[in-house]
Amino acid sequence: MKIMFMGTPQIASVCLEALAQKHEVVCVVTQTDKPKGRGHKLAFTPVKECATELGIDVLQPLTFKENSFALELEKYKPDVIIVVAYGKILPKYVLEFPKYGCINVHASLLPKYRGAAPIQWAIVNGEKVSGITTMKMDVGLDTGDMLLKHEIEITESMTYGELYDKMCQASPALLLETIDKIEEIVPRKQDDSLSCYASIITKENCKIDWNKKPQEVINLIRGMNPIPASHTTYEGKGVKIFCAKKTDGAGENGEIIKADKTIVVACQGGAVEIFELQIEGKKRMNSEEFLRGNKLEVGQKFR
Repeated sequence: MKIMFMGTPQIASVCLEALAQKHEVVCVVTQTDKPKGRGHKLAFTPVKECATELGIDVLQPLTFKENSFALELEKYKPDVIIVVAYGKILPKYVLEFPKYGCINVHASLLPKYRGAAPIQWAIVNGEKVSGITTMKMDVGLDTGDMLLKHEIEITESMTYGELYDKMCQASPALLLETIDKIEEIVPRKQDDSLSCYASIITKENCKIDWNKKPQEVINLIRGMNPIPASHTTYEGKGVKIFCAKKTDGAGENGEIIKADKTIVVACQGGAVEIFELQIEGKKRMNSEEFLRGNKLEVGQKFR
């Protein structure tokens, strides 16, 4: 089977590597190179790096409008297009070109968490289970018929980074099974009434609201760890928070009620103990290390 692969980040690169071992990947389509690091040098996407190592043709179209990608489709004549976190919406002429259409690997148990950031929002919203869904793409946003699913438990302390790693581990096998069974799987319609939208993560999304309950604060911290990281401010300086748990304590929302070897902050109906944080201009460190070099006043507030 001739496969055109479209993807950009790490989760897509592990799927590409697995596909290339068992199928003919005729070309790879990925996002354009982006400036990275202090020198702002152009950097390959993880998928482009993988494709280059495998010796597979790489395409980086700026647009798909007005049939601009039609010549590439005719050149490579894929039987199926596999899409994993590519990052661009595909028009109808691309979706309908291959014999088996376009198959997407989506990092949620559809129809829940359609959209750009399903892994983060599943944790932020306190879900106990997430997973991966393979689906036939249509012109809607993650609305196509579902093919196969794989569930992943979200443990109490699991972070976005940890769940992402589990998604990376499980996605290749589910994708290969989907391709192997492509002619026998009976697609299932999504129930739109059960859907919710996982919007793109913004700086405002990551700001801690100390008026919320302890578990809601902790879920936000987990869901944004390691990147982009939840944040608050102390005396006008930005503070990123990476790890916390519920603890006993009371005070005004956002008030620092303990700052001796550990940091405890009051919120709605309880408190959270912070274990790992980073104030702007300094490195990420645990609370005890942080307090040796940065003074937090009990009674002051995170805002």
